[in-house]
Amino acid sequence: MTRTFAAIIAMTFAAAPAFADGHGGSGDAAAGEKTFSKCKSCHMIVSDAGEEIVKGGKVGPNLYGIIGSQAGTGDFKYGDDLVAAGEAGLVWDAANLAEYVADPRAYLRTFLDDSKAKSKMAYKLKKGGEDVAAYLASVAPAPES
Repeated sequence: MTRTFAAIIAMTFAAAPAFADGHGGSGDAAAGEKTFSKCKSCHMIVSDAGEEIVKGGKVGPNLYGIIGSQAGTGDFKYGDDLVAAGEAGLVWDAANLAEYVADPRAYLRTFLDDSKAKSKMAYKLKKGGEDVAAYLASVAPAPES
């Protein structure tokens, strides 16, 4: 448990400079929009008002507003380990989302310090995760002030 807490603290401080640029990362939103074509077979982006930003599959959750949200929450049946990560403090930012999509199972195993942790997301986006995160941030609702 102390390794998990240490990992959360380390990620919090590592992500702090990334939030300064407004979307939590250094990715290219335009490139991310193109790369998102690999994601839309499972994921859609639909605003809370019902505006369809990207028509996509329903196998995975709607990714509207994912940046800044607690992992494993929302109107979707997430896997137990992703829910546990959210309950342990995982909030999506561009950096950790990019790391997660590169290898979801490995990310959860490290975050939860559990060699048996699993992810329902089987696809690995080896390149372009930072860009996809920047794109998702660019189509997200404006932060409340």
